[in-house]
Amino acid sequence: MDGAKGLDPERVAMTAAERERMTARHILERCMANDLSAEVAIARLALNLQPDVQPADLADIALDMRSYAPRRRGWLEEVAMLLSRKEVSFDDLRTTAASVCHDHLDDETHEMTVSRLASGFDRAAAISPAASVQLSSLGDEEKLSAATAEIASWLEQQGFLGRGKTILDIGCGIGRFERALHQKAKHIVGIDISSRMLDIARRRCAGLGNVEFRQTSGLDLGEFVAAGFDGVLAVDCFPYLVLAGIADRHFSEIARLLRPGGLAAILNYSYRTSPAVDSFDVRRLAHACAMDVLVDADLPFRRWDGTAFLVRRSGGT
Repeated sequence: MDGAKGLDPERVAMTAAERERMTARHILERCMANDLSAEVAIARLALNLQPDVQPADLADIALDMRSYAPRRRGWLEEVAMLLSRKEVSFDDLRTTAASVCHDHLDDETHEMTVSRLASGFDRAAAISPAASVQLSSLGDEEKLSAATAEIASWLEQQGFLGRGKTILDIGCGIGRFERALHQKAKHIVGIDISSRMLDIARRRCAGLGNVEFRQTSGLDLGEFVAAGFDGVLAVDCFPYLVLAGIADRHFSEIARLLRPGGLAAILNYSYRTSPAVDSFDVRRLAHACAMDVLVDADLPFRRWDGTAFLVRRSGGT
């Protein structure tokens, strides 16, 4: 006898709904445990739940959790408040995130993957420039600026910046780091595969004389001369290089481009669930490229859940 026969459709639907509620609770619990911001929690909810889950239902879940997480009462109320605000469009967050397919498609070449990703980034930027580069900004420019400032502060603490330094920003997106860092560097070159994002970046950074943007193929860094940069910044772009199967190539190219003692800040190596796997890959590549790993899979940010790696080309101080 077919076990599926005779099941009450409403009971099946309730089971699916309860499964989504449980997932939502687990997401909120993990964010609380890691002291992440309410904005990061909402971004994770948008990424991981089915489209039929409504923000009002998620706000109720957050408020219900106050009874067994009283110490995080204020945080849970902030989550509920943000989910209830008209200024934050949960549907826009979902649509922005869904614009870029993170799956590897069968029989897809490196070139095809990069082209597909570029089109996805174009679509995401058209929906929300801020959310397209950091979903936890919730599409809000002020929240994006605050998160960018947090990352910029970390870069300065690591000795990555300096008025005499030339920096390459791989996957520069809408130019948020160029605008945030231009006063703390000699020259910044931002590259990206998305023409729409680069158009936004050029408008945002108009008048900044030490900043330039270039559209790149995304397949390699061959257009740049060896030892031409003191620092290479890669914020949330390596996951797509891993997806396209060209991360190893880019890592070795970064080593070629850095001057002795130069630093590469890789913030998020992949979207795999195991930081240990990312750490293994970064250490393997660093060893092959005669680079030293200075920061290994740290989680230094609160406004963004990116994993930080910092590597240095050997030969400098």
